[in-house]
Amino acid sequence: MLTYLWIFFSILIVLLLIIDLFVIHRKDKEISLKHSLIETGIWILISLAFNVVIYFTLGSKSGSEFLTAYLIEKSLSVDNLFVFQIIFTYYLVPAKLQHRVLFWGIVGSIIMRAIFIYFGVKLIENFDFLLYIMGLFLVIAGIKLLLGKESKINPKNNLIGRLIGNIIPVMKNYNGNQFFVTRNWKVYATPLFIVLVAIETTDIIFALDSVPAILGITVDPFIVYTSNIFAILGLRALYFSLSGIMSLFHLLKYGLGVILVFIGVKIFCEDFYHIDTLYSLGVVLTVLVGSIVGSLMIKPRLANNTEIPIQ
Repeated sequence: MLTYLWIFFSILIVLLLIIDLFVIHRKDKEISLKHSLIETGIWILISLAFNVVIYFTLGSKSGSEFLTAYLIEKSLSVDNLFVFQIIFTYYLVPAKLQHRVLFWGIVGSIIMRAIFIYFGVKLIENFDFLLYIMGLFLVIAGIKLLLGKESKINPKNNLIGRLIGNIIPVMKNYNGNQFFVTRNWKVYATPLFIVLVAIETTDIIFALDSVPAILGITVDPFIVYTSNIFAILGLRALYFSLSGIMSLFHLLKYGLGVILVFIGVKIFCEDFYHIDTLYSLGVVLTVLVGSIVGSLMIKPRLANNTEIPIQ
């Protein structure tokens, strides 16, 4: 049964990507808020439909694990959206080209997540103690978020992007939606390719948090990978939905910090007290809803308690 599910999942993802790039977004254009909200809803419905398939084929436990992992990855991915906005602003990426960059960024993420998850599961299967190291890592990462000491990502410091400039000449101006162009028999990278590399390296950095968090819920590679991919597939539409209002969710990072600490503690407790997946799902949902509602009810303040405007 699992083999058939892998085949079904792979075919579904390929079809969805083809429809996305060559049908829905075959022309480069700025995505409206209404369109992005509809797309976000469709991606969520597709993910939930796949969750139902898992529930009836692999059982309620696997279904609960998928939904919990999906919610965790989706919520942690919101941090990506803030960084994507910084990168697009820094490189002055035209709005109509942003979807193309995010699309190919997601394709790269699908490959990189497969590598991360495969080796992560194999290492845990052979070296149990690594799971506790991941648990400690998650607790530390969660505490840093709660203390507001999360690492900042600056596009200027993207080492790989700078290295590319030393390997291949980079044009100063964008050339439509092209990542590479040829001039006088010489290949040049466009700034759009540098942006793509910045997006990819940023995703790898964030995967160092999110993948261990999912492995703290389950080490079933099918559940870990499929929940991860469905969460990031809808990330592009979510970006265009939230890009103008992301500053409203100023308490979300604290909610994410609580979730990371909870999963880390769950890993340490597993040997003498098993925390049911449904309970974990309840905690994740409660914290996420609480942080979002709290963000909408409580305005952000500066250190001196002076109110700051929300953009």
